[in-house]
Amino acid sequence: MNKVMIAILKILDKQNSIVGSRAIARQLKLHGIDLTERTVRYHLRIMDERGYTEVFGKEGRRITDKGRQELHNALVLEKTNFVITKIETLSYLTTFNIDTLEGDVILNVSFIPQDTIDNVLKIMRPVFSSPYVMSKKFILKKAGEMIGDVTVPEGKVGIGTVCSITINGIFLKAGIPVTSRFGGVVEIVDNKPERFLSLISYEGSSLDPHEVFIRSRMTAVSETVKKGKGRILASYREIPIVCLEQVKEISKILMKKEMGGILVIGSPNKPVLGIPPGIDRAGIVVAGGLNPIAALQESGIETESAAMSTLFPYAGLTTFKELNI
Repeated sequence: MNKVMIAILKILDKQNSIVGSRAIARQLKLHGIDLTERTVRYHLRIMDERGYTEVFGKEGRRITDKGRQELHNALVLEKTNFVITKIETLSYLTTFNIDTLEGDVILNVSFIPQDTIDNVLKIMRPVFSSPYVMSKKFILKKAGEMIGDVTVPEGKVGIGTVCSITINGIFLKAGIPVTSRFGGVVEIVDNKPERFLSLISYEGSSLDPHEVFIRSRMTAVSETVKKGKGRILASYREIPIVCLEQVKEISKILMKKEMGGILVIGSPNKPVLGIPPGIDRAGIVVAGGLNPIAALQESGIETESAAMSTLFPYAGLTTFKELNI
């Protein structure tokens, strides 16, 4: 299969409903593929003939079991560098304006059992009041509803949290080149980041590092929030030192508007939490957007998460105060 067909199957695989060629063409742009509806329909007809998709008249298509198997096989080699490519694509597509607080941000989307929602909200509330989130805002959706282009499955509640890669998009729009190097687990001591305990490089990775750390139960987010000591998800990025003062100003603006996540801004050519930057560069440590979800997993609530899932208007998110719960 060619890359266009793989991308179409990816889109269909994420949906629980029938999807039309217009919606597919729009979502293909997130994969860096710009096609007309007519060209999309051409590829879909080929996939129908091969049994990868099932046609429902003018309504659109749905992926078949054979299509899912073919997608799995095709992605074995393609997954190398998948994460870093997705970071670069979504960073470019982010339209968030830090002055007006308008535009699209990147969301992580997680699913939790519907009958656990009361306990989930109780656990997440203190995390969202801590410095260990990208934003105080999030979104909740019921089964069958959409978070961006992701459908919440039956029996689940969907939670959208602002992904830390949104910072990359903000920097990029300000003309600041940023390199995402590692996702990791940071030790917090006396409410201050002390050191990275574990690291996974984004380069060459087929999985988001934070998803791996959550599944491996390597965090202690709730304990960190309560006691000022523990382990949280965070990532390490680098910027050219000529951009350092501009980054500091952006960080101050974000903090004033209850959106931040930048935990440490390093000095030129100096190690940050044990990681040495490149020549004439400075390191930045950013809190992981999945920290609230890590707290749920720590408490025994099973979660299904996908980092960097979708783009979503920041104005459509809410806070605990606005929910009045």
